[in-house]
Amino acid sequence: MNLLRINQFSDILVESAFGIVVVFTALTLLVLAFYAFGKVSRYNFRRKKSKSDLAKNITPATNATTKDDHISSDEVAAIATALHLFFSDVHDEESNVITIKRIERRYSPWNSKIYGITNLHR
Repeated sequence: MNLLRINQFSDILVESAFGIVVVFTALTLLVLAFYAFGKVSRYNFRRKKSKSDLAKNITPATNATTKDDHISSDEVAAIATALHLFFSDVHDEESNVITIKRIERRYSPWNSKIYGITNLHR
């Protein structure tokens, strides 16, 4: 149990120095970890951006008028119904007015200052 026993001023200085070294080492490791995480994030963002740029440069096929592109009447009805529901007023209209009502609280002795334990009755 000599590790927990500090008898001299030099022991206090050694323990304090050790604690400071540990704290600054941990902070340095955290800074390096955040720096590395930022570099990895930037690399992933650039890679995704370059993939999306490549996808934008691909041109669609110009052979779009084939016999397989015919849309049946059921599909036209489904699309028309979906568009009608999307553009019509299906949702409730909100007034966009926020009302805050003040509620009066009942008296509670729990938060009353007169019942505090620091009051001395003389």
